[in-house]
Amino acid sequence: MEMKIQHEVSTGNVFADLDIDQPVEFLAKAELAQRIASIIKHRHLKQVDAAKLLNVDQPKISKLVRGQLNDFSLERILSFLMMLDRDIQIVVKKRPTSRHDSRLSVAA
Repeated sequence: MEMKIQHEVSTGNVFADLDIDQPVEFLAKAELAQRIASIIKHRHLKQVDAAKLLNVDQPKISKLVRGQLNDFSLERILSFLMMLDRDIQIVVKKRPTSRHDSRLSVAA
């Protein structure tokens, strides 16, 4: 018996594919949270030390580095990055006419 492999074409955003509310914002939050986790790791910070630095409790840091982001707004995640000595640059530009949807992207 021949088995057929089923697959779905991705939108390019796993959160949209999973039908999560506000998938564009959630993807940006996830990418930024990953940056925070990387900074914490690079600085060899324990979660309790990172929590003190970011003025939150340790369980919040645990959620953040594990990608449990429902408790965090995009603005709050951006403020954490600034507390970690990162500059934030926001660029707004016209969407190309060749693309139907607008984008929100995180660049290094």
